[in-house]
Amino acid sequence: MGIVIGLLIFGGILLLFSFYLVSLYNNLVALRNRFKNAFAQIDVQLKRRYDLIPNIVETAKAFMTHERETLEAVINARNTAMSAGQKAAANPGDPSAMQNLSTAEVALAGSMTKFLGLAEAYPDLKSNQNMLAVQEELTSTENKVSFARQAFNDAVATYNTACESFPGNLVAGFGRFERASFFEITAQQEREAVKVSF
Repeated sequence: MGIVIGLLIFGGILLLFSFYLVSLYNNLVALRNRFKNAFAQIDVQLKRRYDLIPNIVETAKAFMTHERETLEAVINARNTAMSAGQKAAANPGDPSAMQNLSTAEVALAGSMTKFLGLAEAYPDLKSNQNMLAVQEELTSTENKVSFARQAFNDAVATYNTACESFPGNLVAGFGRFERASFFEITAQQEREAVKVSF
């Protein structure tokens, strides 16, 4: 009788431990899905920005006829960033995809800053209603990208903490949960949103 009770207690403890491990695994899955969803929000705002950039360039073409090289640089940087964004969206936890996206976004911000600086010299462009409307949309989108990036980085931090903390690290290793990368902009000047007002 004592052996049966001992086996029942051992079986109960084993069952509770199994439920605990399943709970840890499910929590890691939920946290991974949360940071992927957070990146999807960034992706939506980046696509919105990528769609606005050709509109602003197209509006500027009529006024900035001598700045063709700058306009082409903006479009090329936009296309590169868009491609990097698609790769990052496919696997937002991949460090190389996130690094490529950060690099492409820095290049895009640089080309947009140069473009908008040159646009200052064109008073008719600065007062154009289409240009003003697109600028307003772009400013709003830049703010949304910043908020979405912060939410993504918060979700990644929570996920990484769960993967690195004991006993979650054991389950993470067994379940092949990889550490996720933040969406970071490294240089201080690159951290600032593109200023789009004239």
